[in-house]
Amino acid sequence: MPLIPLNELPAKGITYSRNYIDRLIKEERFPKPVFLSPRRRAFLESEIDAWIKARVDQRDEVAS
Repeated sequence: MPLIPLNELPAKGITYSRNYIDRLIKEERFPKPVFLSPRRRAFLESEIDAWIKARVDQRDEVAS
């Protein structure tokens, strides 16, 4: 169950600001983080990959 820290999301192509990611999480439009400590959080890689795949699938549906 690999974890991805917030600062490594750009390696997955997610270049949103911390504030925007927080807003998406609050709106339940982005995977919830796992808190490793009160100030350190990370995301499950599988959930991030699924979120990215959903964006691609959504794009493909619109293009059809």
